[in-house]
Amino acid sequence: MAKKLAGTMKLQVPAGKANPSPPVGPALGQRGINIMEFCKAFNAKTADLEPGAPCPTVITYYQDKSFSMDIKTPPASYFLKKAAKLSSGAKLPGRETVGSVTVAQVKEIAEAKMKDLNANDMEAAMQIILGSARSMGIEVK
Repeated sequence: MAKKLAGTMKLQVPAGKANPSPPVGPALGQRGINIMEFCKAFNAKTADLEPGAPCPTVITYYQDKSFSMDIKTPPASYFLKKAAKLSSGAKLPGRETVGSVTVAQVKEIAEAKMKDLNANDMEAAMQIILGSARSMGIEVK
């Protein structure tokens, strides 16, 4: 018999740094999910990623208190800020430019994010990343 679904939730947790403190602990605890079990499983799955990279995670939890998680790649903005060596995007995107990335860096980011992007080929994936760069005030050279 299949498990009875109780719900889903989305969290953005730094890779390898899940711990029971807020915001992770209370969000899981109020849904009856074992917090330490989640932290150990999440940290084990994200051990190969760069420590501290924000990982959007979709957690599906069931009525028997078990759960499954789908860990996605870090957001494009994280990769773009890292490639352009920035701490934040532009205050007025479209009017000011705060940094620049190369086409090769955009292609590298698109390859890393390909499984989470809604794109059929690499060109479409690069266009999505270029749109993110423009909205952050980062130019592409």
